[in-house]
Amino acid sequence: MNAQTNFDQLEVGYDVPAVPGMDEADIQTPALVLDLDALERNIKKMGDYAKAHGMRHRVHGKMHKSVDVAKLQEKLGGAVGVCCQKVSEAEVFARGGIKDILVSNQVRDPLKIDRLARLPKLGARTIVCVDDIDNVADLSAAAQKHGTELEVFVEIDCGAGRCGVTTTEAVVEIAKAVNAAENLKFTGIQAYQGAMQHMDSYEDRKAKLDIAIAQVADAVEGLKKEGIECELVSGGGTGSYYFESNSGVYNELQCGSYAFMDADYGRILDKDGNRIDQGEWENAFFLLTQVMSHAKADKAIVDAGLKAQSVDSGLPFIFGRDDVEYIKCSDEHGVVSDPTGALKVGDKLRLVPGHCDPTANVHDWYVGVRGGKVECVWPVSARGKAY
Repeated sequence: MNAQTNFDQLEVGYDVPAVPGMDEADIQTPALVLDLDALERNIKKMGDYAKAHGMRHRVHGKMHKSVDVAKLQEKLGGAVGVCCQKVSEAEVFARGGIKDILVSNQVRDPLKIDRLARLPKLGARTIVCVDDIDNVADLSAAAQKHGTELEVFVEIDCGAGRCGVTTTEAVVEIAKAVNAAENLKFTGIQAYQGAMQHMDSYEDRKAKLDIAIAQVADAVEGLKKEGIECELVSGGGTGSYYFESNSGVYNELQCGSYAFMDADYGRILDKDGNRIDQGEWENAFFLLTQVMSHAKADKAIVDAGLKAQSVDSGLPFIFGRDDVEYIKCSDEHGVVSDPTGALKVGDKLRLVPGHCDPTANVHDWYVGVRGGKVECVWPVSARGKAY
């Protein structure tokens, strides 16, 4: 339980969907539920893997936006810190006690740069991505103003088609500029291939990563020729970590969704052709919903619609059941096909959302359950921190 949460002053149904000690059956819906046993097994499994392969694991804070989950990942999985996508997210994790933070994105707005440069004062090692040499002077000026040091990853576009430079020459140019700037330190390379993470085929994902790894290796070699060493080469996600960790180039992973496992990631296949949510990782993240109407004989209406989840990666599936199916949704309603009339008003279902990251971002609380009881209620600490 978050140390700042005083449940004696909260009321179920008004402030929180549940309180520790209550039965899982009494959780107010729709609510985010974490199966703590499954979550802990996932975290330990990735931690053991990273350790066995000599890799650091910097977990992705944008996935869960929770200081409590990040600290569990540090405690049980040996995580070294977090990735954040926005300065506001990074501020939440730094204030929450996370000591090693990478803003795995570009920061260009002057006010955001100023806030970024203050993060080390909260006790957090602070790294930021750069893909434009003009950004270096602004970061340096802000760090000098606040008497702090910012570390820099040069970001490579290794196939995602978003931010990042595309040539070794550009990597070297920016790294030299960083090392020449006051209060900045060149720390390494950001090389996350996001575009291939959700490709179904293991071999297709491998082919994309082979290209990325060759590109990153060339950049590392180019830096060495100029006498510049990379302390960290960072990247790798839930759909690719086994490629980066065996590359001989990367030494830091950035996996996020493995801990929760959503429907979109779950459908991708491992090297043996099996879904990764049927052996590699367990579903630990659920949207608990309740049947509110069954006026139509073949349809149950539940209280989790568009405002309770993200459907950008598809509709959720109903966990542990094949007799009913979530088929469509509107703002406040979900429609469940129930051809045999198996459901009744008041029944609760666990939905596995299509995409965990934006689903978590529309909720205030995680309800952690174990053995049918609510064990903890954690705030979604960085919810809405998009600036």
